[in-house]
Amino acid sequence: MADDLLADFVRADRERGLGTYGIHVHREGHEPVSHRFRSDDRVNLYSVAKTFTSVAAGLAEAEGLLSLDDLFLDHFPELRPVAADGFERVTLRHLLTMTSGSSHHWSSYERVDPADLLREFVAAPLEAVPGERFRYVGSGPYAIGRVIARTSGADLRAYLEPRLFRPLGVHHPAWHTCPLGFPFADSELFLRTGELARFAQLILQGGEWQGRQVVPADYVRRIAAEKVSTAPVAAWGPQFSDGYGLGVWLGGDGTFRMDGAYGQFVVIDPERRAAITVTAHFERSGDLLTAIHELLATL
Repeated sequence: MADDLLADFVRADRERGLGTYGIHVHREGHEPVSHRFRSDDRVNLYSVAKTFTSVAAGLAEAEGLLSLDDLFLDHFPELRPVAADGFERVTLRHLLTMTSGSSHHWSSYERVDPADLLREFVAAPLEAVPGERFRYVGSGPYAIGRVIARTSGADLRAYLEPRLFRPLGVHHPAWHTCPLGFPFADSELFLRTGELARFAQLILQGGEWQGRQVVPADYVRRIAAEKVSTAPVAAWGPQFSDGYGLGVWLGGDGTFRMDGAYGQFVVIDPERRAAITVTAHFERSGDLLTAIHELLATL
């Protein structure tokens, strides 16, 4: 059955050179199906990490540590003197949805030269009113990680360890950090395909795992429901034109996905009650995403 279900995808990988490391399919009411193209080593999930950071914010919100409506500078009042004009209106929701309006450009694959990346981000001039324009950068998720560290007393990885990683059976994942020791939050989280697939199943199941509500169901619902326009990046391709939620890209067909560079994907289809997880290394990741949706259409 597993070979039959994934035969077309395996053939597509071979014929199109998709560079897949592994694929895992979870369908509610069915046994999971997976295929390995190489050993299941931990790999950089790149921007899939943003969804983990979003879930951490949801957990912290449920614990009363923060609200997505909080003004960022209320958590870092010492940065008010250096904050750019207008940054006082930036909320945590703006940071998660990439709509802070900041001109700061940084992603975790770039070297961190300033003494404090957060201070540089806050001081960068705004190029749009907060909430009005989508701009896909790593600074916002990184700032969310810093808020979680300040409000909880634990850095992002340590905060998620007992609340998310341990319940899912994910043992001490690596998460690269900035020079100050804070996880990058937007990227550089390393997991196996199978470990990421457990997170995918958790989200599909509304935050429930093995009879336990690990993530609040209301927050899981909001991940794809709180949508902002991604019109400024629509030229990247049709897969980027349907909006962005709280750390996920939205699809016009009712699906949503976690999306990392070089083909790290989790595609969740609430209607089919299915989640497909893929790790890979492929430059034209849009072709790989097409193959995933071709598979999804057969479930």
